[in-house]
Amino acid sequence: MEQLNLYQNNYLIVFVFLCLGVLLPIVALFAAKLLRPKYKQDERKYTTYESGMVPFSDARVQFNVRYYVFALMFVIFDVETAFLYPWAVAYEKLGIFALIEMLIFVVMLLIGLIYAWKKKVLKWI
Repeated sequence: MEQLNLYQNNYLIVFVFLCLGVLLPIVALFAAKLLRPKYKQDERKYTTYESGMVPFSDARVQFNVRYYVFALMFVIFDVETAFLYPWAVAYEKLGIFALIEMLIFVVMLLIGLIYAWKKKVLKWI
């Protein structure tokens, strides 16, 4: 009987968290709607740019591809940091094998960084 109680209690906890996960955003959005300032929207606010200014040219502007490559390089090294943290926390349990694997991972990323540096991808116009 106690096992059944424990089993049902686990589902009760999941149900409570599910209800909180659904209710909290709904309550927050409703509270924001009640508390926000109320004013009449100008017609210019509904234009393409939504800034209140009248658009004076086409919205499709070509950007240099270097901005995108720079952003991708940032994301790659940011993800590297996300992989390094759990490894560093569990380093004592993982041992020397994990150290060698992480060194291989970091060396591969370093090779990619050197390649990008040689190709002058990281040069900000």
